[in-house]
Amino acid sequence: MNTSTLFQFFLAILFGGFTILAYQTEKQELESANKKILNEYVEKIAKKHESQGNGETLYTSLSSKFGLQFFQYIDIDDSNNNFTKGTLQATQHSFLEPLFHMDLSHTQALEHGRLQVKILNQIPTANSIAKFEESLSYIWAVFALISLFHILLTLRQKKSIRYIAAKMESLANLNFDAFEQSKTKGEYKIIGQAFEKSQQLLKHKVNLLKEHNEQLTKTAFQDPVTGFGTRARFTEKLNQISDQKQAEVGVLFIIKATELATMNQMVGRDGGDDYLARIANEIRSSLKGNPQASYFRISTADFAIILPSKSLKQGKVIAESLKMAFNEYQQQAGTASIAHIGLVPYFEDTDPVSLMTLADTAVSIAQTLGPNCYHVQEKLTGDELFGESRWKVAINELIRHKAIQFYVQPIRPCRNDVQSYRELLSRFYNSEGKLFPTTTVIAMAERHGMSEELDKLVVLNAIQLLASSTKISGTMGINISSASATNKSFVAWLKDVLIRQRGIAARLVFEVNESGMQTNLSATYHFINELHSVGSRVSIERFGLGFTSFKFFKEVRPDFIKLDHSYTQGICSDPQNRFFVKMIIDISRKLGIRVIATGIEKQDEKLAMEQLLTDGLQGYYIAKPMPLTQEQIA
Repeated sequence: MNTSTLFQFFLAILFGGFTILAYQTEKQELESANKKILNEYVEKIAKKHESQGNGETLYTSLSSKFGLQFFQYIDIDDSNNNFTKGTLQATQHSFLEPLFHMDLSHTQALEHGRLQVKILNQIPTANSIAKFEESLSYIWAVFALISLFHILLTLRQKKSIRYIAAKMESLANLNFDAFEQSKTKGEYKIIGQAFEKSQQLLKHKVNLLKEHNEQLTKTAFQDPVTGFGTRARFTEKLNQISDQKQAEVGVLFIIKATELATMNQMVGRDGGDDYLARIANEIRSSLKGNPQASYFRISTADFAIILPSKSLKQGKVIAESLKMAFNEYQQQAGTASIAHIGLVPYFEDTDPVSLMTLADTAVSIAQTLGPNCYHVQEKLTGDELFGESRWKVAINELIRHKAIQFYVQPIRPCRNDVQSYRELLSRFYNSEGKLFPTTTVIAMAERHGMSEELDKLVVLNAIQLLASSTKISGTMGINISSASATNKSFVAWLKDVLIRQRGIAARLVFEVNESGMQTNLSATYHFINELHSVGSRVSIERFGLGFTSFKFFKEVRPDFIKLDHSYTQGICSDPQNRFFVKMIIDISRKLGIRVIATGIEKQDEKLAMEQLLTDGLQGYYIAKPMPLTQEQIA
């Protein structure tokens, strides 16, 4: 039962009570009037001694004073004196008379007989009924007015409630239309104000959720470093192209940032991100006149550009512009290259897998052509060498022609009593004298099982260089792959070469990546012992990334460890990192192992590593890699 019905029920009970009270009041007044009449009758009959012998005479005497509804006198001596007049049942003049019915009967024994009368009280009863009816009219008129007023208020309230309910339902659809305060007056005003405030707060929270969702979407579908679309977006675009209902032709660019690994190693991950962001900016600049172009970062170092409604000829112009921009950036960065570009055409019914195979072939060929080159591949005929097959031929060619050039980057000792060395960095070039991307050459050599031949080329050329030039003094570090270092046949060959060049062997430090060496500790132990036996030393680079790094100290005892550059980046801001580096240095010093910090790019990093008592420092802040012919040879 709702409040409105309860209130009406309460009103009915209340005014029913007023009605009963009015009835009881009138009835009491009627009883008083009837009692007075009856008393007057009793007094009157007591004085009628002279008339008590004749019934009719007595009736005449009494009826002149009282209204008699019924009169009966029975004489005990003479029946002729008997007299009866009227009826016992009164005539009803109003439906309310039963409520006010009172019997004014009186029976009395007289001297000669018995008298029974019923006095007529019609006038007092009619007066009481009239007064009661008047009271009823007032009472229930007031009831009707109050009820009507309440109904009107209820209708007004229901209107406000319906409005608020409708607004609440609209919130389910995130409808935030302005709230009309005029529709929530009175006691509902505070509810309207609270609802409007809640609506505004909800709208604010929904907007925050939308912003958060947009940020999540951006994170999922937009690369944070470059602002390009992610691989998921690229896949969607390729599927659109392959849809035959979409009549679209254009050019697909695949751009490989071939120096990312080098950048991450030499200038840290932040520097690598800057490198990628710079490439992205150069891409945008070269395509700024093509608003329909779509940009994507499809892997760690790979970008894709979909350029609709353009021919290969127009694509070549853009590729040439990119090549020039990359060449300029290369001169500033001092790297072997910046990126390589592959171009392929696409049509509305192009299969995505075939298109990407063609594009990968194009960019792989571009890497073999020299720094920052591009290559256009319209289709695969099967006659040309492409992709990884081309790389295998290219590596064979550079090994056969000994197409290697050395750069050198010094390691600065932190104390006078510490003997350090300079690292030789290998760069490879093609038959036209253009440099290959070093990271790609090494990766492809490992993939095709040619890393041993490549490492032999590096070792033999480094020994030949040191043997032929008396101006190059001091110790030199040479990088070889962990696959070669853990291969017994290669280690036997290397030992044999170094035995024949003992003077040069004593000046060589062989650098090997920690992660590759940890997979076979017994082979690593054999490698280090064999090199120590001929006077050479061993340096473990990228140290500290593996969980078994400390086992290295106990098992293999290298001469140097080069801390991974990630430790340098956090050395000033991360106390735990600083503690870990300090622990490595303390343990290394007790075992007689020299610790070299790499990736030194800032002065505060240099000072922090010196305070931790590292033995040597390497990084762009110390010195950049330089061609060996341009180095100031000590």
